Amino acid sequence: MPPYPTGSWMPVALSADLPAGTVMPAQSPAGPVALWRTRSGRAAAFADRCPHRGMRLSHGFVRGETLACIYHGWSYAEAGNCQRIPAHPALTPPDTIRVATQHVEDGGGIIWISVGEPAAGPPRFEGLAPLRSMVAEAGIAALEAAAGTKAAGGLLDYTHDDRAVQLLLAPDGQARTLMHVLVDEDSNPDERIAASRAAEALRRAAEDIARAGIAR
Repeated sequence: MPPYPTGSWMPVALSADLPAGTVMPAQSPAGPVALWRTRSGRAAAFADRCPHRGMRLSHGFVRGETLACIYHGWSYAEAGNCQRIPAHPALTPPDTIRVATQHVEDGGGIIWISVGEPAAGPPRFEGLAPLRSMVAEAGIAALEAAAGTKAAGGLLDYTHDDRAVQLLLAPDGQARTLMHVLVDEDSNPDERIAASRAAEALRRAAEDIARAGIAR
């Protein structure tokens, strides 16, 4: 069962993985999104489909404070409204031409997308800092089985070789999971390397469990 019910927040990327002026694909509860950051540094999320010809907006490029489709260059502002159609430079695009948007919060080194209408902001993990993200070719249930414990609110506590690691989990389709590795904010480089290796060990174990499940 997905750990992010309606009214909550889903972590879709680390802030460091989305520099200003870039766009990347991500997965939200509503489906694929184009996650992008304006040149001035604000994060935004669009449905990953241009209203014009259906091209993925995650293949596009950021132009100032807008996201432009790579196909015909139609540009969209953060609110989703079309601002420019290169083939008709004198035209002011009608407000009916727009892309669906999702509410984004960027804080604590994590980019969150809302699941429905949350009553409060996304969680903050005091004393923890994001280290890296990785994708496991396994569902959350397989990760929980490999860790020997259940995730609470999407956060999985895992101990490997006496090293405690916190993993923030987000479903990425039916049998894939995005894992955000969190470490103590004052951890040293050796401890960060150990945490990364522990997360990789869990991923391998979970993928073995997932493959065995498929085989059965």
